[in-house]
Amino acid sequence: MQIVLYEPEIPPNTGTIARLCAATTTPLNLIEPLGFSLEDRYLKRAGLDYWPHVDKRVWPSWADFLTGRDSGRLIFTSARQGQPYHNFSFGPDDLIVLGPETRGLPQEVLATAKHVVRMPIWGPVRSVNLANAAAVLLYEAYRQTGELDRREKNTGT
Repeated sequence: MQIVLYEPEIPPNTGTIARLCAATTTPLNLIEPLGFSLEDRYLKRAGLDYWPHVDKRVWPSWADFLTGRDSGRLIFTSARQGQPYHNFSFGPDDLIVLGPETRGLPQEVLATAKHVVRMPIWGPVRSVNLANAAAVLLYEAYRQTGELDRREKNTGT
C-alpha cells in the first residue's frame, strides 16, 4: 500500500499525511509541482519529528511517476465520482492517489483511471480534508487486506 499526493498545495495537510505514513510505515509519493517547499516550517511542524521515518519519494512530474513507480493498482480518488470507498475491494499493493486540495485530480488524469473511489458527503461541503481522506482510505484499505490484524499481532498493540 502506498499514498500518492498529486501536486499537493497545503503544507500542513502534507505534513499530517507524512505523519500518518510514518505511523503506518506506508510509502509516500509526492508529485511535483508542490505548492510549498519541503523545507516549509508548517510542513515540518505538522509532520513533527517523524519526517526521517517517512519512506518518501518526490517525482518531478506525473509522467515520471507513471514510468518509475512501483507496480500495483492506481486507486484514484474524487469528491464527486467513483465507487464509495467502503464498497471497493482494496488490494495490498494498491497506490491511493489523492489530488490537490483546491481542485482535486484533473479530468485528464481521472480519464485514464480504471479505479476511482469517493468518500460519501452528505453535508454542504465540497470535499473532505485531504489528510482526513488519506487516513480514512488508508486504514480502510489496511482493514480490508488484513494488514491491520497482521500488524497488531506483530506489535502487540
